[in-house]
Amino acid sequence: MTILPMTRRTVSALALAAMTASMGLPALAQTPPGVLVVGQIAEPKSLDPHAVTAVNDFRILMNVYDGLVRYKSGTLEVEPALAESWEISEDGTEYTFTLREGVAFHDGTPLTAEAVKFNFDRMLDESHPFHDTGPFPLSFFFSAIETTEAVDERTVKFTLNAPYAPFLSNLAYPTGLIVSPAAVEQYGADFGRNPAGTGPFKFAEWRSNEAVVIENNPDYWDGAAELEAVVYRPITDANTRTAEMLAGGIDLMVEVPPNALSEFEGDAYTVHEQAGPHVWFLILNAKEGPFADVKVRQAANYAINKQAIVENVLEGTAAVAAGPTPPAFAWAYNETLEPYPYDPEKAKELIAEAGVEGAELTFYVTEGGSGMLDPVPMGTAIQADLEAVGFDVKIETYEWNTFLGEVNPGLEGKADMAEMAWMTNDPDTLPFLALRTEAWPDKGGFNSGYYSNPKVDELLEAARISTDQDERAALYQEMQEIVQEDAPWVFVANWKQNAVTAAGVEGFELQPSFFLLLDGVSKN
Repeated sequence: MTILPMTRRTVSALALAAMTASMGLPALAQTPPGVLVVGQIAEPKSLDPHAVTAVNDFRILMNVYDGLVRYKSGTLEVEPALAESWEISEDGTEYTFTLREGVAFHDGTPLTAEAVKFNFDRMLDESHPFHDTGPFPLSFFFSAIETTEAVDERTVKFTLNAPYAPFLSNLAYPTGLIVSPAAVEQYGADFGRNPAGTGPFKFAEWRSNEAVVIENNPDYWDGAAELEAVVYRPITDANTRTAEMLAGGIDLMVEVPPNALSEFEGDAYTVHEQAGPHVWFLILNAKEGPFADVKVRQAANYAINKQAIVENVLEGTAAVAAGPTPPAFAWAYNETLEPYPYDPEKAKELIAEAGVEGAELTFYVTEGGSGMLDPVPMGTAIQADLEAVGFDVKIETYEWNTFLGEVNPGLEGKADMAEMAWMTNDPDTLPFLALRTEAWPDKGGFNSGYYSNPKVDELLEAARISTDQDERAALYQEMQEIVQEDAPWVFVANWKQNAVTAAGVEGFELQPSFFLLLDGVSKN
């Protein structure tokens, strides 16, 4: 597909702006009206929503695709999208959706119940002819689906193997976005470079390490967007992203470094902030090495001065985390938990009891990434704190997608600890995918530190099938107490997300989901 002429000129202008910014010169070109240029934190891994896990990718995908349902703006409450209505059986195991009439994918093919069935069968059925276009790492979200049935052209029914409380919320997550079966059939494993959805913008071009461009879909079922196009530029270094914003090379910057916020005061910019369900933590290798001992994992939590990181590195843009569940999930959060205090003497005592004084630790740190805040300075501060209690810490730093390629398959044989951040849609998501025994990497999950506690497994399984929110809350709160005591992670921070927009950008709002929704944005 050919890029819009205006957008092609935009990309050239951006290259010039980047050059002048790097030379410390005033910007020679501003971005044109109607084209929003977004400074992303990294190159996307793929534009196939079923194949990715990072919010960095979701920020593009949510503008190209729709799901059956979506989050109501400003909330994590579910509302209709491609499905105009749905019914749930009394026993909570059947969900029947009625699709909107007349919706088409960007390639011109119609949205039908068979198309919806194709999407879920592709992820979940190993015998499906296009299952090999994966892997689909978050298909966990839909593991409760027993069958997907196209009842008629506009009716699709999901039958679950048990009641599953997060089902609707998971359908609103990017893993539930609906892709064009015809495009998958045409491009196969290359669909992620040739996407087609039903969203307010359609794919135009992907220039590796330079830009992903999407253009206005004038036939969008929910009303055409105001922007002509959006250009997503991967700018990994936060300081470079800041310089580009100040030079006029980008219109919207996500994840502004705390020390740069003061540069965007005044009428030329608007700083946006929004609390959301975020947790920044260190994965500890509980399978081998020093952190196989719970005392050493607890010692790491005592050794790291998390308050200093929040105040000095993050400059007050986050709060110290007390456990694996973000406080943004107020109904499920255990308010009785207090963060591990900074107590290096207690840490030394536990390390001595475990007999691991002077142990060497390999620590994986990322240069940037979705929700990773200021990962290199944070990693350096953590290294200093751990060395102060007697560890010998070696940092290995990786680009974000390379980092995920090292961490997600598991730390065994490679590292003792790794930075990580998750932004989730339901209190079930993170612990179910990253703390259960059945979520070890060799079983398809993200429990990269190999934590295992049968009681935690039991609580999480019970919370999934309960249809009573108070009961679910009690189960999650008990889980949090056990996990905090077992310390499979160092619980570091809960972040308040931010972004900055240039003058002339109107209608932009951050979402608690951490997605960038741009169909209501305009730019003069």
